[in-house]
Amino acid sequence: MSTDWKPGADVATLRRRARLLQQTRLFFAERDVLEVETPCLLRSTATDVHLESFSLPDGSHFLQTSPEFAMKRLLAAGSGAIFQLCKCFRSGELSRRHNPEFTMLEWYRPGFSLDALMREVAELVQRLLGISSFSYRSYADVFEEYVGLDPHQASAEELERHARGELDVQASGLNRSDWLDLWMSHRVEPGLSGAVFVYDFPWEQASLSRIERRPGGSRVARRFELFLDGMEIANGYDELCDAGELEQRAQNDCDERQRRGLPPVAPDSKLLDAHRHGLPACCGVALGFDRVLMLATGCEDIDQVLAFSRNRL
Repeated sequence: MSTDWKPGADVATLRRRARLLQQTRLFFAERDVLEVETPCLLRSTATDVHLESFSLPDGSHFLQTSPEFAMKRLLAAGSGAIFQLCKCFRSGELSRRHNPEFTMLEWYRPGFSLDALMREVAELVQRLLGISSFSYRSYADVFEEYVGLDPHQASAEELERHARGELDVQASGLNRSDWLDLWMSHRVEPGLSGAVFVYDFPWEQASLSRIERRPGGSRVARRFELFLDGMEIANGYDELCDAGELEQRAQNDCDERQRRGLPPVAPDSKLLDAHRHGLPACCGVALGFDRVLMLATGCEDIDQVLAFSRNRL
């Protein structure tokens, strides 16, 4: 008889998941952050070239890769600080750390600085995992240590030439941002030990974060990622509020999707309207809840912390 009907996670792990969910909700209740629910199925989805969505057969609706767009519409309507624990869906993401359906914790803090949000993320991680020591390093700092190049100045050609001698990769036709991602995933992230916040990314990797010009003319994306022993746990932004800039970035994504031969995705008109109405100055962060559970239980594969993963559907 087949045993495929059995869950992947054992009962003890499911109980640990339940406790972590309870602790998370208590954490935000203590801070008067409102829990919200937004739809998993919407008419629009992310234009990001690195994300692929599941859609209905007629293409009319998409399962959301993140609750970000709907939550920002709530922020623009005056919700104040909000958080959400929800299921998200990303096509093609299959690995020991990825499952097409996963649990995301996302929250937004109007009036917070990026530094304040990093401190709050650290407080939550301490509550959930008992980690009390965190380091804070700029993207340039860790990149120069592990790669030996300035990520804000090195050209795509220089990053590629350096990779040919240092990395076992056969990629071609990549842009500067792609090469930076390869270096981060292959060389920098594996070298990060303990709990490390990496902040001030290259401006090309701003996504929907604000770009800040520094003395001397250099530009950085005001965002951070938290790594725990080399595994990315959280991704936070000083959120872009300018509607015109948001529209331009969405169009840039669409152009890049066409260049790469990816399925076209129309920008979310309701998100644009929310920004035109006025998104409050805020910072937001998305945290992979299943990965936190992996660290809490010592599991090496995301399948071990999900009741029914991709292998047991």
